[in-house]
Amino acid sequence: MHIVQKKENELFSLPCKELPPSSFKALASPLAQRLVRKLAEKPSYAKRIAEELDVHEQKIYYHMRMLEQARIISPLKTEARQGAIAQYYELAQPSFAVRFKDFEATQKIATYSNESEFLEPFIHNGELKALVVVGSPDPHGPEKARARDGYYGIDLALFLGTFLHGVRGLNVRLDTEIHDEDLKNNLIILGGPIVNNVARKINKKLPLQFKGKVIVSTLTKKEYYTDETGIIIKMANPFDKTKKILLIAGRRHAGTRACILAFTKHFKEITDKKQVPFARVIEGIDLDSDGIVDDVEIRE
Repeated sequence: MHIVQKKENELFSLPCKELPPSSFKALASPLAQRLVRKLAEKPSYAKRIAEELDVHEQKIYYHMRMLEQARIISPLKTEARQGAIAQYYELAQPSFAVRFKDFEATQKIATYSNESEFLEPFIHNGELKALVVVGSPDPHGPEKARARDGYYGIDLALFLGTFLHGVRGLNVRLDTEIHDEDLKNNLIILGGPIVNNVARKINKKLPLQFKGKVIVSTLTKKEYYTDETGIIIKMANPFDKTKKILLIAGRRHAGTRACILAFTKHFKEITDKKQVPFARVIEGIDLDSDGIVDDVEIRE
């Protein structure tokens, strides 16, 4: 069990142990609370704590016995100190909780994360509020291409699922199934313009564009040629400015894989940049030289 606190742009947590209400009698005394705070700093023994708190040693022994019986502190080790054996104690856990009601069934514990803000409005209050558009595996489009990006979408879906309480209805469409009205939603688009018709329709409006076999940045004027290069873009939906699009696409399927890998392994790093529209160039790298992209570098 953990307790979680979100403060400004950071997430904090502590391991927590559940105790029965009767256990907290041991903490009723202000001295017991001071003692516990000392042990929260580091393990110690009665004589030293008594000296640090400037109280009689017998009082510390009394409260230590009470706290040990309540399972709030526990013995750690013994050491020879000034001709005697000192019993060190530590906190059983950094925090404790008492529960007065049975747990209730739930689909998923809510996720509290600063990174989840990046996924607004696609995921809002734990619900998916977007259509996910993947390229059809059948020949289609001007180049009669077959998409090979779709199965990477499974990894993306597993990642997005960590931010969801549940899913209602079907939210994934092939690009060949998308109608004009569908385009006016929040869209998560997987795959580049050769294999995804929706990506092709918006390509010229993107800050990072596919031009033939090259990815061109309108922001830095750089060009990217490798098959392992891809882009992640979050921007206003050109078909409805009140909605957003999230495009995850590679020059080829290896580049799309790199972008998905960036999401699952380096999400905090890649979304740390405050930018409107948001645009990242990702290049996959093969760290273990087995011919498969297994990590990424951020090019811009």
